[in-house]
Amino acid sequence: MSTKRDYYESLGVSKEADASEIKKAYRKLAMKYHPDRNPGDKEAEEKFKEISEAYEVLSDETKRRNYDQFGHDGVNGQGFGGFGGQGQGFGGFEDMFGDIFGDMFGGGFGSSRVRRRGPQRGADIRQSITITFEEAAFGKKASIKVNRSEECEACNGTGAKPRTSKKTCPTCNGTGEVRSVQRTPFGNIASSRTCGECDGTGEVIETPCSKCHGRGNNRKVKTIEVDIPAGIDDGQMIKLSGQGEVGEKGAPRGDLYIIVNVKPHTLFTREGNDIHFEMPITFVQAALGDEIEVPTLDGKVQYKIPEGTQTGTVFRLKEKGIPRLRGNSRGDQYVKVTVEIPKKLNDKQKDLLREFAKECGTDVHERKKSFGQKLENFFKK
Repeated sequence: MSTKRDYYESLGVSKEADASEIKKAYRKLAMKYHPDRNPGDKEAEEKFKEISEAYEVLSDETKRRNYDQFGHDGVNGQGFGGFGGQGQGFGGFEDMFGDIFGDMFGGGFGSSRVRRRGPQRGADIRQSITITFEEAAFGKKASIKVNRSEECEACNGTGAKPRTSKKTCPTCNGTGEVRSVQRTPFGNIASSRTCGECDGTGEVIETPCSKCHGRGNNRKVKTIEVDIPAGIDDGQMIKLSGQGEVGEKGAPRGDLYIIVNVKPHTLFTREGNDIHFEMPITFVQAALGDEIEVPTLDGKVQYKIPEGTQTGTVFRLKEKGIPRLRGNSRGDQYVKVTVEIPKKLNDKQKDLLREFAKECGTDVHERKKSFGQKLENFFKK
């Protein structure tokens, strides 16, 4: 069993972190633990190896997917440049993370190597969908229209006019970077910057595609099917991997995040996986008891309330609530009883109530009698 630390924990990010969050976290830690900043510090060296290995996996979509599914076993044997290799030191990190170190330390710690910028992964898309209370409870298949970039069919995503091709950038000679050397009292300092002519790709388009104007992609409305799981709650997100914006040539798409909005129900309110419902009953039903019809998400059910039920009493209907997300059980439904007192009575009804009160005698007035005695004692002080 692997004793390695969890990669997300090593970088201090959540499992839902996107590529930019992972890169930002790594940059911060690399600045702190890089061996050039901590000469002779073995602890910092080991920490740097740990975070670099974590970043190498989590910054690669395929390796990250394997890691999320199988843990460290899913990425074993893929190789991590200079991680623990005998005699390799930290030269391998320059190869893997040169774009990060170049930004932080101005050219990769004295290395003369320069590289063009690779194809960039597509951007993520966030979109919302509104569903009913019942759909959130039991799930559904839904279609959502997404306005996103699609690879240009005319140029196959190259951005160049059909039957033409990109050319090597004359400014950086295809490296994607422009380097300069500055003399200082401490010696020559080399620095590099992304080539502004080709934006770091090392290539330029002489004759752009007329359909996409050199972008390599066009905006289109795409209909995407999504499975909304049973038990999802208002404000939760569904991730559809590879359904975001198209990436640059050879790079993967971004992801699509669907934010779920749930419409309020006319009868029920939700608390976690439980639902609550307020049921009005008559004075007679409360006094004598009755079998009442209670609405639930599964339809109406019969429930027997005992005689003498007081207003505010709460009854529980087991497993009549919301299904647990990715689970096999359900929450409960809580029914709060409210006794309705008639506001308009005819003379006959009033006489019957007076007769009822007379028949009950003092039994129905014990609390009132006790309160009256307390009130009388208070004013005697």
